[in-house]
Amino acid sequence: MEQIRIHGRGGQGVVTAAELIAIAAFNEGKYAQAFPNFGVERTGAPIQSYARISSEPIITREQIYHPTVLIIQDATLLDTENIIHGTNKETVFIINAPKNYQLKIKLPSKKVFFCAATEIALKIFGKNIVNTVILGAFARHSGLVTLEALKIAIKEKFHDKGISIIEKNIKAIEQAYND
Repeated sequence: MEQIRIHGRGGQGVVTAAELIAIAAFNEGKYAQAFPNFGVERTGAPIQSYARISSEPIITREQIYHPTVLIIQDATLLDTENIIHGTNKETVFIINAPKNYQLKIKLPSKKVFFCAATEIALKIFGKNIVNTVILGAFARHSGLVTLEALKIAIKEKFHDKGISIIEKNIKAIEQAYND
């Protein structure tokens, strides 16, 4: 079973990112689960959400303590919280930061990928909502879902938001995937 933990700040679409991963995996014939972990946090407060992907039914409903993939939607969280707990040398890290970003902490894995998701989001959406953007990098570097499955998930999840929003989100994941 693959376990994905997503860290970000309220308002960045952390919960939606987990849901999109689960929808994409489900559409590829896998078992999937997504759920948030937050209380009364508000915009800007650190939050996390989880997704699981498996070829067999998923029984557990607990938090993810040992992620196989750790998505960090806001790199400043690396300085303020112990968000790398439970990771190891096999964990895939996907971090929203420019490729030349200098980490201040040592990560246990060499599988570290950077995605300039904020830059892409500001260019495409005009605001720092990086959830769909970083999922393009997730698809590319984890191989757990395809880019095509993410596009379908976006169409399903955002069908009531209009074609313009869907097209912008697809453009964002494509750009992050190919970056």
